[in-house]
Amino acid sequence: MGRMKIAVIVCGTGCPQMPFPTGLPAVARAMVNPQTAEVVATGVIGSSMMGPASKLSLLACVLAVCTLVSTAAETNPPALTLRPASNASLGHEVQRAIDKGQAWLVRAQNTNGFWSTPDHPAVTGLALTALKIRPGGQEIDPAAVKKGYAYLLACVKPDGGIYQKDLSSYNTSISLTALVAGNRPEWRPIIENARKFVTSLQTASGGIGYGQADKEPDLSNTSWALEAMFVSKASLGSESTSGASDLNWQAAISFIQSCQNLPSHNPASWASGDPQNKGGFIYAPAASKAGETNLASGRVALRSYGSMSYAGMMSYIYADLKHDDPRVTAVMDWLSANYSVDENPALGQEGLYYYYHTMAKALSVYGTDTVLTKDGRNIKWREQLALKLINLQRTDGSWANENGRWWEKDPALVTAYSLMALEMIHARL
Repeated sequence: MGRMKIAVIVCGTGCPQMPFPTGLPAVARAMVNPQTAEVVATGVIGSSMMGPASKLSLLACVLAVCTLVSTAAETNPPALTLRPASNASLGHEVQRAIDKGQAWLVRAQNTNGFWSTPDHPAVTGLALTALKIRPGGQEIDPAAVKKGYAYLLACVKPDGGIYQKDLSSYNTSISLTALVAGNRPEWRPIIENARKFVTSLQTASGGIGYGQADKEPDLSNTSWALEAMFVSKASLGSESTSGASDLNWQAAISFIQSCQNLPSHNPASWASGDPQNKGGFIYAPAASKAGETNLASGRVALRSYGSMSYAGMMSYIYADLKHDDPRVTAVMDWLSANYSVDENPALGQEGLYYYYHTMAKALSVYGTDTVLTKDGRNIKWREQLALKLINLQRTDGSWANENGRWWEKDPALVTAYSLMALEMIHARL
């Protein structure tokens, strides 16, 4: 059977509708144009009915990696194109910001192919993913992308990991996602081996840490790993991702909930049900980057904070929890009550751009166009976040945080975060 070229775009008109794949729930349907063989994604992603088929549609809308649909006999994942935004004025502004940001990334690339540092391929992986997810599908500079992937492939180790000397989990997970976005069939063995490497790092608790030298699990590294395993599984097909090459997802769920301030599901003594923290997430069991807070009851609570709460919600959805699951409901309630595009809630400017990137990704996979805030406003989060990022963009096209926590003074890292957020926003404006 020959390949069918698929273009995944946001719902348009003039195409006859049909469910895709067969049996897909109404929240994740597709439209097919028989004249062009285009599959047009429509409906809401992140449904409580979501199964393996609809996860593929979710993947295309959220990460825009080129792996959404394959026929039974196909070995190469299809190409992907994003349709221009329907909010024309803001859509053009977002597109211009993306163009400027991607042009800056190309100029900032080292002649050896990496971005920022040769020691951490994750930064290059993020930059490559930001360059591959381009509205219209046309790469801004194929030569720069090719050079970047050559560097990334040079970081592949005999154990299957993609790293240089440390942070092997963090670097491998992000690089694995970038390889999936690269959409090259000859990289399949590398992707499979990287999956095995990530799987080998999962601890008995179900979480994943920075790597071999630091195996203490945390939610940040676990969420990067879950995303990498999720997108690579979609690209390879279930027949290649069973047994030893896949995570223990139930154990991963147990670890995720062990980082949540939700006493009904987390028996740890620190887990708090107070209104300020209930439902939100911290960095690791008994460890919050936002510190502690003294409650009126005399108890000391570990503070929930924004970026980890979005990472936690996103991880639950990758692990196939339903919308009405109390763990998902609780974190969405916390995020709604603490909604902000001005700061990383409870951390201020620390990790702000990681927060923006994770916010855009998590709300996209959750499948909501609006966020109902605690004061009753129904916020169109995409528009607010897009305008915020446009206003924060520097004249040269880059972004950087004045607060240097978690490498965020590095413009290559922060520009990649910002571009991925804007690209996901642009797809659904």
